Amino acid sequence: MSDKRDYYQVLGVGRTAEAAELKKAYRRLARQYHPDVNKETDAEDRFKEINEAYEVLSDTDKRRTYDRFGHAGLDGAAGMGDFGGFGGISDIFEEFFGFGTGTRSRRRGPRRGDDLQYQLRISFEEAAFGCKKDVEIQRLEACSACQGTGAEPGTTPVHCTQCNGSGEVRRVQQSILGSFVNVTTCPVCHGEGETMPMPCHRCRGKKVLRVAKTLTVKVPPGVDDGARIRLAGEGEPGLRGGPAGNLYVLLRIQPHRVFRRKGDDIVLEMGLNVSQAALGDKVTIPTLEGEEIISIPAGTQTGNVFRLRGRGVPHLRRSGRGDQLIIVQVMVPTALDERQRELFQELGETLGKEIIPQQERGFMDRLRDALNL
Repeated sequence: MSDKRDYYQVLGVGRTAEAAELKKAYRRLARQYHPDVNKETDAEDRFKEINEAYEVLSDTDKRRTYDRFGHAGLDGAAGMGDFGGFGGISDIFEEFFGFGTGTRSRRRGPRRGDDLQYQLRISFEEAAFGCKKDVEIQRLEACSACQGTGAEPGTTPVHCTQCNGSGEVRRVQQSILGSFVNVTTCPVCHGEGETMPMPCHRCRGKKVLRVAKTLTVKVPPGVDDGARIRLAGEGEPGLRGGPAGNLYVLLRIQPHRVFRRKGDDIVLEMGLNVSQAALGDKVTIPTLEGEEIISIPAGTQTGNVFRLRGRGVPHLRRSGRGDQLIIVQVMVPTALDERQRELFQELGETLGKEIIPQQERGFMDRLRDALNL
């Protein structure tokens, strides 16, 4: 009769345990009893027992045989084979303990530098017509004293004797499962593969310094709020010969005093007094290029729109410009002197009162109807 413990008891699960429960129990126990972690005298035997139990119970056919015939039915089939979906024992140990059975190492290669972002505020007109702006950023650059070597001028870096220039330290460990190679970053050179007998006095061997850099940003005509301009290679420097990152300039456009933007059109709201609206007039309005005189026809109503073609914002990726839209607001006086009141009363008597036909009702009236106002 076999003196082996019941596999379900070894893993601490019930006989109806599903694959996920088995795996969870195995992972917990494997961490607890691995000989390189647990120094108790029976840890190695327990670890071997746990692996054997999991190999059987994680295999559908072996588990079925074990459930029917027990240890005798397996006839020594349990061993150290596949580990039921973990992808191999080396993956398990690498996940648990940071090393594997192979000679895989972390390669040291070029690495791209980080991107930077700068927020630039410009005026409404600068966004419309484009401009050039100087911006000052803080970024890392190669130390000018040591030219980025990290070594004091007149000296040179040397290969790290701890890792022989590889940047990694390999430690071979023996266990019941064979040899394991634990690969870690070299604690002496911190993965660089070289050391500085005399570190640079300015950067203290770090090879880079944070400095202020002034760059010129060209803002194209027609940009809108939130647009980003990319300056390639103006970000943080790369590592080990890698390319530098980029600088992204985020544009924030200040509101204009009288204009607002609608796509590539600009909108101006213009107030007219009752006399100007009724009789017509010539008025001076602002544009992006300066002041201009436009004619207001007699009988102009609130909400009428006048369009100055080609006076808006230049199109960003094609020729031409948007328009300037002038929206009229007839201003009804709220404070009249005695003479003005008399004149309005006389005018009112001559104008009479009319009911507006339904088909002639304006947009604002139809809107009020729709909103039940």
